[in-house]
Amino acid sequence: MEATVSAIANWVYLLIVLAVIVAIVLLFIVAKYFGLWIQCYTTKAGIGFLNLIGMTFRKVNAAVIVRAKIMGVKAGLLLETDPLEAHYLAGGNVPNVVRALIAANRAGIDLGFKQATAIDLAGRDVYEAVAMSVRPRVIDCPDPAKGRATIDAVAMDGIQLKAKARVTVRANIDRLIGGATQETIIARVGEGIVTTIGSAAGFKKVLENPDLISQTVLSKGLDAGTAYEILSIDIADVDVGENIGAKLQADQAEADKRVAQAKAEERRAMAFAREGEMRALTQENRAKVVLAEAEIPKAISHAFREGKLGVMDYYALRNIQADTRMRDSIGGEDAGTKGDTKK
Repeated sequence: MEATVSAIANWVYLLIVLAVIVAIVLLFIVAKYFGLWIQCYTTKAGIGFLNLIGMTFRKVNAAVIVRAKIMGVKAGLLLETDPLEAHYLAGGNVPNVVRALIAANRAGIDLGFKQATAIDLAGRDVYEAVAMSVRPRVIDCPDPAKGRATIDAVAMDGIQLKAKARVTVRANIDRLIGGATQETIIARVGEGIVTTIGSAAGFKKVLENPDLISQTVLSKGLDAGTAYEILSIDIADVDVGENIGAKLQADQAEADKRVAQAKAEERRAMAFAREGEMRALTQENRAKVVLAEAEIPKAISHAFREGKLGVMDYYALRNIQADTRMRDSIGGEDAGTKGDTKK
């Protein structure tokens, strides 16, 4: 009997301990979610207490969902809890999406929940896009952050012009997914400015009418395929740069001069080479003459031995040679004297 009473007492103690543990757990759960549930209840957000507990098991931040749902309900939007949780689990920014939907609703912009979440998951700031649709943004062209202050182009008369433009754009919600960014807008506007200035007959025409640039560039439809709509293109400043045409002509003339000098140097080198060749040829011929003259004494001695030449003949030949040398020397002195007289 006593054993039975002891067993019953043990069970009672165990049940009491379990009840205390359950009560503590329930108290902890109530303390954690009671404030959120009160907010949902008082604002008619439509999120139950069990649903709040279930968010914890689904690894969803209940506070984020509750605040986003309350924000949407107070703004008059019909938002379901499950899509908000799904967007949170997909890595989206739920509060930013709800704020974008509220801003679009207030501005009369047609923006659905699926489109807003798609834009957010694509990596774009959907709230900023909606705000930009209401309040257009002004973009500097070129972008000063890229290190260039002006867009440089050369007119047909060779004068360089340096221009700055300010482009007013508005976000296009329908093209926000897959549309090009503002860097594309800046690049296209810059290209249009360069083309317009380059096709101008003279730089004075551009300075007289800068609107010609903005009108021509704006008519090209540069916002096609981008996430923005170009409202206006204003030329902020146009300055005159260098005379590129004259500079290019001077550079071309200098290049032609260097080519001509190189060709002249080539001809001079060839002349020097030819002169060296002729000198070598002259020396070669002189050597042949010397060799030929060296054969003369041999021929004379051979003639003596053969009896074909006598002593008197030899002396007569020597006399003729001596007379020839004397006449040559006299002729040379007369030429020198005449030259001195002329001097």
